[in-house]
Amino acid sequence: MTEAERQKLKMFDAKVRNLLASYVALQRENTDLYEELEKKEDEVRSLQEQVQQYKKDYNNLKLAKMIEISDTDIKDAKQRITNLVREVNNCINLLNAQ
Repeated sequence: MTEAERQKLKMFDAKVRNLLASYVALQRENTDLYEELEKKEDEVRSLQEQVQQYKKDYNNLKLAKMIEISDTDIKDAKQRITNLVREVNNCINLLNAQ
């Protein structure tokens, strides 16, 4: 084997080693990226669950608010009915007095 062939063989060997090192580095990077992707997907799932829970809570609050408004409306309605009954009684008393 001549000196030129040895040099070419060394260069080829160096390039193959460099290529293998790059391959190993890319494999590690790929593994890291897949792990990061999995973490992000878990985070997205968790956030979607939170959003669903917040929607349920919001709907429950809206319902509670409607019930609360209904309670005050009921109190107002009872007061109005009481006032109307008094007015009707007053009218009846006036009619009976005549």
